[in-house]
Amino acid sequence: MSVKIRLKRFGTKKRVYYRVVAVDSRAPRDGRTLEELGQYHPIEAENQITLDAEKIKAWIAKGALPSQTVKKLLNKQNISVK
Repeated sequence: MSVKIRLKRFGTKKRVYYRVVAVDSRAPRDGRTLEELGQYHPIEAENQITLDAEKIKAWIAKGALPSQTVKKLLNKQNISVK
């Protein structure tokens, strides 16, 4: 099983927010997750990104691969990714 760290979409039309989750790479975008790792609210001006750095580092150590968008979010929060 290949694990990815990616975004899961929530909210309504034009009021979207995302959860950063660890999922099986074969699962659909809004399907079953293994663990929730944080949240991303692109519309809000303050507190857009909330991440649990320890959980993310643990998943990356186990071999999980972050998506391109999640990599950008991690870099904004100064969480190093290979």
